[in-house]
Amino acid sequence: MSYKLGILDQSPVVEGVSNYDTLQKTVDLAQKAEEWGYERFWVSEHHNSDIVAGSSPEVLVSYLLAKTKTIRVGSGGVMLQHYSPYKVAENFNVLATLEPGRVDLGIGKAPGGLPLSTKALQYGTVNTGEDFETRLALLQQLLHNNVPETHELASIQATPIPPVKPETYLLGASPNSAKLAAELKVSFAFARFINTDNEVLKEASNLYRGIYPDGTFIVSVTVITAPTEGEAKELASNQKIIKVHLASGRTLSLQTVEQAEKFGKESGEAYEVKQYDANIIYGTPEQVKRVLDELHQTYGVDEFILHTPVPNPEQRLRSFELLSPKNLTKQTVNS
Repeated sequence: MSYKLGILDQSPVVEGVSNYDTLQKTVDLAQKAEEWGYERFWVSEHHNSDIVAGSSPEVLVSYLLAKTKTIRVGSGGVMLQHYSPYKVAENFNVLATLEPGRVDLGIGKAPGGLPLSTKALQYGTVNTGEDFETRLALLQQLLHNNVPETHELASIQATPIPPVKPETYLLGASPNSAKLAAELKVSFAFARFINTDNEVLKEASNLYRGIYPDGTFIVSVTVITAPTEGEAKELASNQKIIKVHLASGRTLSLQTVEQAEKFGKESGEAYEVKQYDANIIYGTPEQVKRVLDELHQTYGVDEFILHTPVPNPEQRLRSFELLSPKNLTKQTVNS
C-alpha cells in the first residue's frame, strides 16, 4: 500500500468487565497491532467517563511502550488546554529517552470531558485554557530546545533531552487546525470520525499541503470490517454522531445523548442536542480498502488511523485484524 495504517483505541468500557480488564484489552490490542503490521497505536484522553477508561494517555503510553517492541505508541491526544506545555514536554522527553524513535505526541484542542472535569483539571491553577496556539508553539520550542531569548522562559530546558525527539501531531477537525499545524511545521491528523464533511477535509488538506508540502497528513476514520458486507453493515447501522450545539456558537461531539445533555447543562448556556448519521466506512476488507485508496488519492492522505466503535470486543478485534497491513498484504500476494 502507498499509505500506512494505525489504530486509535479509547479503551471502551464493556458492561460487566472490570477497569483492569478493560485496560488489559488495550494492551492486548497494541501487541496484536504490532504483530499485524500497524504503524502506530494511539490512546485517547477522556475524563470523568464511565464509557471509556483512558483518562491519562501519557501514563498508558508508557505502559504500552514497555509491553511492545517496535510499534510507535502515542497520545491521540493530550488535551493541552489543561496542562503546562513544559510538563508535557518533560513527560514525552522521558518517554522518548526510554524508547527512542517510537513515541508520538498527539495534541488535542478539545476538553476531553464535560465542563465539570475541565474545572477539576484546571482547579487551583491560573490556567484558563484560552491560549491554545501560544501553548502549542511553546511546546514545540521546548521539545526542540529553542525557546526564544526574548521569552520569559528563555534558557529553560525540558530534560532529559532524548536521542530522538517525540514526533508531534496536532489533532483537529477543521481547516483552521490544519493551517496551524502547517505553520508550526508539525504533522496533522484530521478527525474525520468527528467531522465527516469531505469538503472540510478537502479544504484542510489543501491548506496544509499549500503551507507545508513536506508534512505528514493523517486522517482518522471510523471503519468497521467484517467477513461479509451484510455483517459489516449491521454492525455499522446503530452508530450515530451526537453533537451539542451551545448558544455561544460552540459545537462539541459527545459519545452519547446523555453526555451531550449533561454537557449542555454544565455549560450554563442554552443548548440543543442533535443526532447525525455516522459516515462509517464499512464492508469487507477489500471494500474498505477501495474507499481508503480513493481517500488517499483524492486528499493526499499519508496514513489512516482507524477508529472502530464496535461494542463487542471480539468483533472489534476481528475488524482490526481483517484490515491489518499483514492481512491485506497476504491477500494481495494471493490474488
